[in-house]
Amino acid sequence: MMQQILQDMYIEPELLSELNEEQKQILFYKIREEQVRRWNERERRDPSHALKKKSDRRGIQLLLGSDGEVWVWAMGEAPGDKLFENIVEELMEERARKQAQQEAQELRRVKEAEIEKKFRDAMAKEKARFVAEKWKEETDDRKAAKQEEEEDRIREELKKCEEEERQRGEEEIRQTEERRAKELYISLKQEEKRSKRDDKEWQEQLRRSKAADEEMKCKAQQAREEYKRQSLRGIEKGLVAGLSSLFHKTHPKGSSHNRRHSAVTEHLTPPAEATHSPAASSGQLTSGHYRRRQHRRYNSPVTQSLTECPVWIRPPRPNSCESIFRWFKEEQRPRRAGYERSSNTIAPWFHGIISRQESEALLANAADGCFLVRVSERIWGYTLSYRTTSGFKHFLIDASCDYYSFLGVDQNRHATLADLIDFHKEEVITMSGGELLQDPCRPRSSTADYGGLFQ
Repeated sequence: MMQQILQDMYIEPELLSELNEEQKQILFYKIREEQVRRWNERERRDPSHALKKKSDRRGIQLLLGSDGEVWVWAMGEAPGDKLFENIVEELMEERARKQAQQEAQELRRVKEAEIEKKFRDAMAKEKARFVAEKWKEETDDRKAAKQEEEEDRIREELKKCEEEERQRGEEEIRQTEERRAKELYISLKQEEKRSKRDDKEWQEQLRRSKAADEEMKCKAQQAREEYKRQSLRGIEKGLVAGLSSLFHKTHPKGSSHNRRHSAVTEHLTPPAEATHSPAASSGQLTSGHYRRRQHRRYNSPVTQSLTECPVWIRPPRPNSCESIFRWFKEEQRPRRAGYERSSNTIAPWFHGIISRQESEALLANAADGCFLVRVSERIWGYTLSYRTTSGFKHFLIDASCDYYSFLGVDQNRHATLADLIDFHKEEVITMSGGELLQDPCRPRSSTADYGGLFQ
């Protein structure tokens, strides 16, 4: 299964959802290793491509200081620099003053136009009145002179009133300018406070984002260390080499057809015959006895009918319940999957075909470290459900080859499913989680049918 994922560089979302966070990190680490390996292989095949990339590179040159290091200037830290707060304060005051001046200038222009219009109309009316009276009383010089004096007096009064009106308007404009400058200053201060508050919220979001990134980096680092630790542990104990020699003895040709043929013939024998006698295990079985047993086995009617059936080709992934039943009966039962290591009793931790929700319901009231194994419907293998303090963990067990191993976590390969379970009763599954198998979760009913796998 892992080789198929690395070959396709793709994993289905349903299968990915079955993995926990640490398994995902290790899986992504292996995919990244495969990408780097393919890249290096392509570079070795076509070195001209690498040279072309190097020639097209562009770079920048940083300005250096007197000490030879990159020259950096931080505003407000150099001698003679104003503090950032003082600069902002002065800029706000200057902006408020300029805007108030512009508004005062516009108000002054409007006021001047109103005053000119008001007194220009008054002067025109008075002039028209005096002209009319002058024409009516042209013969009376004294009255005309008096009217001229009255006209001069009224003109002077109007000029005086105009000047006073201008002074009052200027005073109002000045007061309005000061009041507006204060209002704009207060508004800018409030805007600065809002900006600082928004900046604090942004800083908090940035801090949380960085914390999440650090947590993800930490998990990825732990996953890489776990991957290296498991690899070194497998090399030190020689499990891979031992397992290889074991299966070379059991399956000399190692073909999938031989494994299927062996599974069919061993399926015909009851579980009690799986345990060899001491004489047979020590190699003291006579050749004649062996030939008679082989003759009876391969010439039985049941064997002949099975060998005449078409060979079952296993699909890449389970596609129905019937395919899971057939896979388990033809490939897993001959390998004693689900049985105790040294007896023909079904292991208490094996539950057959149950769902993820059913497994969590069984483990809900169990103690920490309690576990069970169920047949997976996603891959050719199993799922180990484990009870933790905070909830549940589910680990996929790959059984698509001639060994059992955790998908994306454990690098050790085990000959049987029981060997994997017994191994992790003493060795943790992951160093970060510290998952140690302790007590098996037994089926609720003593007459469990295990989904019909053993019928």
